[in-house]
Amino acid sequence: MGKISVAVLGATGMIGQRFIQLLEDHPYFELGGLYASERSDGKKLSDVLKVRDHRFQDETLEMRIETLTNKAVANGNRIAFSGIPSEMAKETEAELADLGVAVFSNAGSHRMRPDVPLLIPEVNPEHIMAVRDQSTFPNGGFIVTNANCSTTGIAPPLKALDESYGLQFVSVSTYQALSGAGYPGVPSLDAVGNVIPYIGGEEEKMETEILKMLGEYQNGKFIYSQFTMLANCARVPVIDGHLESMVVKMREAPELDDLIETLSGFKGHLQGLKLPTAPERPIIVRSENNRPQPALDAFAGEPSRARGMAVTVGRVRRNEDYYKLFALSHNTLRGGAGGSVINAELALAKKLL
Repeated sequence: MGKISVAVLGATGMIGQRFIQLLEDHPYFELGGLYASERSDGKKLSDVLKVRDHRFQDETLEMRIETLTNKAVANGNRIAFSGIPSEMAKETEAELADLGVAVFSNAGSHRMRPDVPLLIPEVNPEHIMAVRDQSTFPNGGFIVTNANCSTTGIAPPLKALDESYGLQFVSVSTYQALSGAGYPGVPSLDAVGNVIPYIGGEEEKMETEILKMLGEYQNGKFIYSQFTMLANCARVPVIDGHLESMVVKMREAPELDDLIETLSGFKGHLQGLKLPTAPERPIIVRSENNRPQPALDAFAGEPSRARGMAVTVGRVRRNEDYYKLFALSHNTLRGGAGGSVINAELALAKKLL
């Protein structure tokens, strides 16, 4: 079988370039086109490079950016990986799906649609079958979204705990990296030596998205989970890596060693699928008192294609019926482009492409 031609939307942005990074030499997908606004038309990727921790191949750096039009994207590309802003994504992604393109989006525009899966393959792979009920797109196109970057980091550990012990209450406080605000992020005079205790819309997203993902998809409808979810979100002067502090209460109160074993042994529901970008261990539990840290753990995950795709958990503690822990994930890889790439791999494995 030949590789599937794919387009990257928003190729001049940080998420767009993470897409390009992950699609280089991908075993299933081949870069068919890079798209951005008209002002970048004709520029090489090397002219607009923002990702600095990956060495792109010379061939990739020579690729030219094209003006984003739906007609151009749909011409020969089965998949569009979307890293465009939400205000633009709502209409663009729906039109592409209508033209028969499978859209895997990092944007928030369609996440809460009643027929669009909000997907993390290790957490809720069965939700991807919702694309069969997207009757508004009759030509074989569909939309799949990955979660907000902060929600993504807590979803695997919460899924592991919910399956084993039944979640009742979750409170999360986030310490979110500057790159989560897009390039160039937060202005340096606002960020350096500072913590900004507000990220517009972030807390609301976390408090609703996790309930959709940890719920069920039955008879053409998403049934949201019913535990209480509270969030406080702050921006901190870190380049990459969202650190999140959680306090959890569950129906059962396991011994601390049992809870740690549940987290470290979590494999999700990908057995046998061998998705190329899926980490061998979705959750890595650290025993050190000072871990996880963005500087040390943001790029956790094996094999090499899954670098940055694992969630690192640490400082797991118990206070009577409550459990406290920290989780760390790479916000532009696991919480961004990597999330959409692994979603596309799952769709292919499920014969939806």
